[in-house]
Parts: sequence; structure tokens; C-alpha cells
Amino acid sequence: MNESDRRIEFEVVFEDAGRRFDVTVAAALERAGDPMGRAHAKRLIASGDVLVDGQRVKPGQTATVGQRVVVRLRAGIDQDDVGPDPSGWAEGLRVLFEDPELVVIDKAPGMAAHPADSSRIVLPNVAQAALVRYPDLAPAAGEGRAGIVHRLDRETSGVMVLARGDAALHALKGQFKGRTVEKEYRAIVFGTPRFDSDWIERAMQPHPRQGDKMVVVQEGGKPASTLYVVEERFDGFAHVRCHPKTGRTHQIRVHLTSIGHSLIGDRVYVSRNAQQRQLPEGAPDPGRHCLHARRLTFDHPRTGERMSFEATMPVDMANVLAWLRSERPVRD
Repeated sequence: MNESDRRIEFEVVFEDAGRRFDVTVAAALERAGDPMGRAHAKRLIASGDVLVDGQRVKPGQTATVGQRVVVRLRAGIDQDDVGPDPSGWAEGLRVLFEDPELVVIDKAPGMAAHPADSSRIVLPNVAQAALVRYPDLAPAAGEGRAGIVHRLDRETSGVMVLARGDAALHALKGQFKGRTVEKEYRAIVFGTPRFDSDWIERAMQPHPRQGDKMVVVQEGGKPASTLYVVEERFDGFAHVRCHPKTGRTHQIRVHLTSIGHSLIGDRVYVSRNAQQRQLPEGAPDPGRHCLHARRLTFDHPRTGERMSFEATMPVDMANVLAWLRSERPVRD
């Protein structure tokens, strides 16, 4: 959590038991002096800013007496205006390069790639924010997805490329499908990998009961391949460089967790090791999973020139690394 964010914590009391969580959260915010209403409570829950006993919930789930609820109110976002005015989201896009064919951005954490298909709630997203500045973004990407060639998770920061015309969109998508795009990510994980580098070759498929999650499987699923390289080792932690060959949903997070190294700050993919569920006392809390898309390399859709773009590590992850270097160096 950023220092300027606000946190509201409460325990579900008897009068709220059996209510939907959007109703429960709205009532708690009103008691805390923030009467924002049920619609806003839904937005907070959908965006992952409400945790119940450390886990995400759905607005319609019912509350139980004694459950511990933590609500994060993000600084810098007008809580009443989240959704209807994309022009206010432009600060989440740092342009690295632009020409008549494409735009390359450094996406801030907290922005989705595009609006969720299954939700009427519109949270800050790249597609709508970029369309304000670049009205010629490729419409063929689909409604609400103008210019979107590929996706990053909402909490993942880093390099994204957007297409400014249908021809560029199809050419770039073809490169991702053909696996000629080179992708480099940086992650900060719990635990220290056994090997300095290795391939993780584990097929993946949607979770049988939680469709928004992915799992590795022994049989079936779709092939998924990730190369990881340990950049730095610390006492109980590691800074890892990842090169995914395939592009499955949540691939790096799922693959690293599958070998026992979940990402710091990840609230969805968590290792079974209890020691990998919270940061040590005094460590800076990034408020999101520590995954950054550092570099993206592809061919220009018109000229064919090989191009590479890099986004510096954001402050929240840099602060975590600085603390680990100072407080958790590897002991001889």
C-alpha cells in the first residue's frame, strides 16, 4: 500500500452477518465517515481493494460474523468519479514511443488493459485512457479495447504496445501469436530458487471452480513455457528475470508459484508455505504483486525494423529491492 493510501479495517458484526459484502462494506465506510454508497463499494471489491481474511471476494458473497475486512482507498483517484471519465486516467500512461503505426507505453500498476467484459463497473484502463489522446487507435481490437494488442495484469507495471490502425494491429498480433516477440519481466519472490536459471514447462488451464484463476495441470491444458534467471539472491527472497515463451493468462505468477516461489504482494497466487504470505516487519509494502514488464522487443509493423523498449523499475518495487539489499543480504 502506498503511504498516501488510506486503510479501513473492521470485523463483521452480528448486524451485518448474512448481508452481501457490497452492502456490508458500504455500511462500514459510512460508519467510518466515508458515506460512498453501495455502487462505490462494488467498485472497490471488483478492483481487489477489499480483502476478507486476506482473500478477494465477490460483491454478492455473504458476510459472516468475525471475518476481518480490509478496505484500501487509493490516493490520487477520485473515489466518486472512478469509471466515467477516462481523461483523468492519462497519468497512468507514460509514452515511451509513438509514430503513425503504434504507441508504446509504460503502464502504471492499478490500470487494467481494458474494461472487464463481465462487469458493468468501469475501472481505470489503458484502452479508454489512450483513446482520449489517440482517437485513431485500431477499432478492430473490439469494443472497449481500442488499440489493445496484448494485455498486462491490472497490478503489473511496464511496457505495452498499442496499435494505431487495423493493419498494425493484425501485424503485431501475428508476432505475438507466432512467438517472435521477446518479453522480459522482473519479479520479486518469496524464497530462493534452487537453480540460477531454469525452464518451467507446465501446462495451464482455468481453475475448475474459480474461472478467473489459472492452474498448472499434469494432463490437458495448454502448453506454457517460462525461462527464469535469478538476478539477485537474498535471505529468504529473490529478484528474478523471466522470459515467457508462451503468453498464457497469469503465466509468470502461476509458474513461479508452482515451483514454490510466489510473488511478493500477490493476493491470488499464494504458496502453501505459510512463511510466504506476509512481508517481514519493517519491509515496504508495495500494495500489489511485484511483477514488472521491463522490456518488449518486436518488429515494426510497417518497416520490419527490430525495436526494443524498456521501462525502468517503478518506485514501489525498487523500494522493496533496496530494503532486501540492506536488511536481507545473503549470509555466508
